[in-house]
Amino acid sequence: MLADAAATPPAPPHLEASGLAEYREYLEAPDHRAFAIAPGGAWGWTSGEATAQAAEANALAICRKQTAQRCVIHGLDGRTVFDTAGWPRLWGPYADGAAAARAGVGRAPGQRLPDLAFNAPDGKPRRLSSYRGKVVLLHFWGAWCPPCRREMPELQKLHAALVGRPDVVFVLLQAREKFAVSRQWAAGQGIGLPLHDSGSSGEEDDNFHLGGGRTIRDREIAHRFPTTYVLDKRGLIVFAHVGPVHDWPAYESFLRDAADRSGR
Repeated sequence: MLADAAATPPAPPHLEASGLAEYREYLEAPDHRAFAIAPGGAWGWTSGEATAQAAEANALAICRKQTAQRCVIHGLDGRTVFDTAGWPRLWGPYADGAAAARAGVGRAPGQRLPDLAFNAPDGKPRRLSSYRGKVVLLHFWGAWCPPCRREMPELQKLHAALVGRPDVVFVLLQAREKFAVSRQWAAGQGIGLPLHDSGSSGEEDDNFHLGGGRTIRDREIAHRFPTTYVLDKRGLIVFAHVGPVHDWPAYESFLRDAADRSGR
């Protein structure tokens, strides 16, 4: 049993239970086979291919259909070929100033989100653009949302690990509920994350605020809740995820890499 355990390849990072189950199937599948993954938990695999090169190409193609993030090969014919050191760098390469100036407004990697207006935890009005020069983890949530509530302790662990990085900020904006409700729930759960006030007036309010008194429908930014974006130091999206994230602390190295390498 010890020999078998030692021979078992390490599981791919970021995978939830369903992905890990598929990875175990991949390990038992016939060659030629490959397993691909991407930041955020997307994956794809294939087996019984004519060549290892065909298996790799097909696994990557399956993975790419699920995500806008870059997919890489984790396993090939049962061997782990994963680049552990290169994994946290997959949000890059980061845009230079000229490329950032050409970026359009949208919610895909490489684009710039609409310039949301909200109040910071100290009550002062802020805009999303005021955080340029910092990496921003922008998280949309609500105390009414069970998946949002479940992932908060893990998100708090990530925040605690990065508390010494002033160039990484967390902006948590509540949707469809008053700020007092969000804040009361978080306090009752011992959640000390930096809650920002979206300005929502309650469950019937499906808007977020923009500068100049304008509004935008929340579904134009978040298809469902929770939704998370990471913006680089030039304000461009480098990571977007709809739904809860598995194992938030595993993203610490990604955020540190973005803080170290973006905006140069």
